[in-house]
Amino acid sequence: MNMNLTLKVWRQKNAQDKGKMVEYKVTNISDHMSFLEMLDVLNEDLVNKNEEPVAFDHDCREGICGMCSLHINGEAHGPDRGVTTCQLHMRMFKDGQTIYIEPWRAKALPVIKDLIVDRSALERIQHAGGYISVNTSGNTQDANAILIRKSDADKAMDAASCIGCGACVATCKNSSAMLFVAAKVSQFSYLPQGQIERKERVMNMVEQMDKEGFGNCTNTGACEVECPKGISLEFIARMNREYFGAKIVSEK
Repeated sequence: MNMNLTLKVWRQKNAQDKGKMVEYKVTNISDHMSFLEMLDVLNEDLVNKNEEPVAFDHDCREGICGMCSLHINGEAHGPDRGVTTCQLHMRMFKDGQTIYIEPWRAKALPVIKDLIVDRSALERIQHAGGYISVNTSGNTQDANAILIRKSDADKAMDAASCIGCGACVATCKNSSAMLFVAAKVSQFSYLPQGQIERKERVMNMVEQMDKEGFGNCTNTGACEVECPKGISLEFIARMNREYFGAKIVSEK
C-alpha cells in the first residue's frame, strides 16, 4: 500500500539558529519502506527543487549504531517498540497522517543542524571509565579460559546491548543519562576483566555525567520503555550500589 503523508520537520540551520517546524508533503510512500527511506524520498524531492535537504544522522541502518535517533510524534524512535528509527517501518503509520519529526531535546545534547544533535557528551562519559585494563605482561590469559557464571555473563551481555543512542535521555522528563551510564558501568562490573577499575569507573563516569549537565533519575521508567534495546532499570539500581560502595571506600 502507498501513502500520502504530511511531515512537520524541525529545521535549524545551526546551533545558534532559533529553528522552526516546516511542513512538507510526501506522496506514494510504500508501507514497506523504513522511516529513513521515507526521509530519503523527501530529501530527493527537496534536492530536485533546489531546496536544502533535511540533515539527519544515520550509519548502519541495521539498529546497531544508534545514530538515527529521532523524536517521532513525541516518541523516541517512533511508535514501535524495541526498534531504532532505521528499523521503524512506514506500516506503523496511516495514509493521510501528519507526522512530527524532531531531534532529541536535552541541554546536554544540543542541536547541530536540523535533526542532528551533538552526542559527544555521551562519548565523554564513556571515555571517563568505559574501558578495561589490558595485561601486557606477556603472561596473558585467553578470555575464553576465564570462568564466568552464566547468570553474570548474561547480565553483562544485556547491559552491553546498549548502543548509546540517547533515547533514554530524550525520553526522560529530567533529561537523565542514568540508564546509559548504568549500562556501561554494569557491563564491566559483572566481568572479571572489569574489576581493576571497578571503583574508579563508576565514580568517574557519574562525575562526568553530572559535569555534562544531565538530570538525575526519578524512577519514572520511561527510559526503559523507549529504549530500543530494552535496557532494564535494574542496572540503575546496580550502578547506585556500585557508586555508594566506591564512595564509602574512597572516603576511608
